[in-house]
Amino acid sequence: MALNVTNMIQAQKAFFDTEITRSVDWRIARLNELKAAIKAREDEIMNALYLDLRKNKFEAYTTEIGFLYESIRFMIRHLPQWAAPEKVKTPIHQMPAESLILTEPYGVTLIIGPFNYPFQLVIEPLIGAIAAGNTAIVKSSESTPHTSAVLKSLLEDTFDPSFIGVQEGGKETATELLAAPFDYIFFTGSVPTAKVVMEAAAKQLIPVTLELGGKSPTFVDYSADLKQAAKRIAWGKFSNAGQTCIAPDYVLVHQNVKAAFLKELTLSMFDFYGADPQKSQDFGRIVNEKQFDRLQTILQKTNGKIVQGGGTDRDDVYIEPTIVEAGWDDPLMEDEIFGPILPVLTYSELDQAIKCVKKLPKPLALYVFTKEKAIEEKVITSIPFGGASVNDTLVHVSSPYLPFGGVGTSGMNAYHGKASFDAFSHKKSIMRKSSLLQSNLLYPPYDNRVNLVRKLIQ
Repeated sequence: MALNVTNMIQAQKAFFDTEITRSVDWRIARLNELKAAIKAREDEIMNALYLDLRKNKFEAYTTEIGFLYESIRFMIRHLPQWAAPEKVKTPIHQMPAESLILTEPYGVTLIIGPFNYPFQLVIEPLIGAIAAGNTAIVKSSESTPHTSAVLKSLLEDTFDPSFIGVQEGGKETATELLAAPFDYIFFTGSVPTAKVVMEAAAKQLIPVTLELGGKSPTFVDYSADLKQAAKRIAWGKFSNAGQTCIAPDYVLVHQNVKAAFLKELTLSMFDFYGADPQKSQDFGRIVNEKQFDRLQTILQKTNGKIVQGGGTDRDDVYIEPTIVEAGWDDPLMEDEIFGPILPVLTYSELDQAIKCVKKLPKPLALYVFTKEKAIEEKVITSIPFGGASVNDTLVHVSSPYLPFGGVGTSGMNAYHGKASFDAFSHKKSIMRKSSLLQSNLLYPPYDNRVNLVRKLIQ
């Protein structure tokens, strides 16, 4: 490493104290530089994603590159408005005065990215950090070495490390970073690691955003368009070989349409990946053997019926897109799957299905396929979750107008669009009193002024 963690943080604190990042024009210029740097390395990024996860170019571009261009455009367009002082009302008993909210950056921030979308899930929070006027040190996943190398090269060629720094490495590096005196930490990853991050942050009272995951349920109601539902669920589940934090983790299908839905789901998988998905150019791979072994183990433990798939190849870190008819007691229902295995459960009474979902930790996402408005509202209002799509999967994450984040064990705080700017910003409350008028009402001796104050307040 060109600079160790301590030296890099000191350099960034010194840079931040110059107050150059306070300028909105300066931040916009840096965002444009970031966009240009990504544009210049598109092929390099897509090749790295193929080597790490066997991502098809279309999938790599849409989910990891094009996604970011829209985020940067949106941020630049709205940044002057978001960063401007916000005037708010002043209580009448404080008059004459004016009240306003000033938005300021936290300072030196840490961004830790995951392996499943190793480029986008580092750069997306970085966009928010830059837009809010912070400096940042980023750590990408050691499980995706090719993408990590491209990220390092891109950021180091574009920015001075006193503004944007990069640290590579595994557990040792992460431990060193988490012990350092950052002003804000943004983490995307697993629940167990998030607990380590939050514990380390708590020791220094560092604010955090945690973007995690969970068992995201998918309801398929008897009124749903089954062909459309099957296609959209298959796409949401098996994109990136199921390694998506908001992927449908399991399906709850109404008993009256279960057989028809399973048929459509199987046909959709064939349409997407052919008779042998291992030969498909559009189906990715598990990130490494450790994750492969975890998935193969839970697949072997299932007591459900494998309807489709089930094949594995450790040398190719390949797990076939798999559908399992399962029950609530199946080992597949214990933890987030995070792979191309889809349990399909049956329900007859919606209220009972909702009760079962609510026994599990709060999910990051929820999906419901129905033509009945009452059923949609029942599911949406009864279950706590991070975000949802109705009659589709994954798509809510792509809107810069919607904050993205979890609740409970699926995460803490949110980002995307203005929520990204807000996540990396502290709101300063200011009341500016007039010096022209003087009042002794608040100052001792109080005598019998309580009656006057009571009348004013009432």
